[in-house]
Amino acid sequence: MLTLANGQQFNPANLIATTSAPTKKAKYNSMVVWEGASLLDGQPIAAIATLNSSNTKTGNMVQIAIIRADIRPTDAVKTGDDASVCGSCPHRHFNASGAGKGGSCYVNVGHGPLAVFGAYKRGNVMDFNLDVFRGRMVRFGSYGDPAAVPPAVFQAIADVAKGFTGYTHQINHKNFDHGTLNFCQVSADTKKQALKFQATGAKTFRVKHITDPLLAGEIECLADTIKLNCIDCGLCNGKQTNVAINVHGARAKRFKG
Repeated sequence: MLTLANGQQFNPANLIATTSAPTKKAKYNSMVVWEGASLLDGQPIAAIATLNSSNTKTGNMVQIAIIRADIRPTDAVKTGDDASVCGSCPHRHFNASGAGKGGSCYVNVGHGPLAVFGAYKRGNVMDFNLDVFRGRMVRFGSYGDPAAVPPAVFQAIADVAKGFTGYTHQINHKNFDHGTLNFCQVSADTKKQALKFQATGAKTFRVKHITDPLLAGEIECLADTIKLNCIDCGLCNGKQTNVAINVHGARAKRFKG
């Protein structure tokens, strides 16, 4: 049995979604979690937490985006500077075929990430306060890969949070710190990749076509099957199980799989 973030045991036959109460808003809705050199390429980045979110899929989790500290995200995806936060992810908006081509990433950088960058540059952010995360569900990497940030930063948050989710595409990156696997699923884009990563003991999150079957020991994302919000599920924490999801978003047709 798998324990969900809402305390229920996972049973596909009778699990009922719950609705989490919103958290009271602070003076600012953004917080600087960390600033420094990206572990992926050494360029300046920032991890910024959005304390309250209206994301209908995740629910009102604390959302931590990783952005370039010096370049608007909408510009970074055009120049390839998004590699500082997205690394070698095959879904990133900039890819080897050239700027403007883009991959299958579902994140619209002109919305959430750009708003986060704007708040950060205007100074409309709180200083870091670990207590804000106590008892909250936290999403590591609403944009950007958590592996760009020293694992100790997010581990400190994970240690006090109610629960958390996270995903990394950087397990094969030369600078990857395996401490990231303490709070992240390993993203896989093919069956072969998923089986390879699972063989090392990592928990995977596999994007698949809707017609592709599940692998042994894999469950389909509960947001797809029973419309359970991430805030009430919390299985994608790098510890419990392997999860698969059908490719989605405006760029889904670009997914090769």
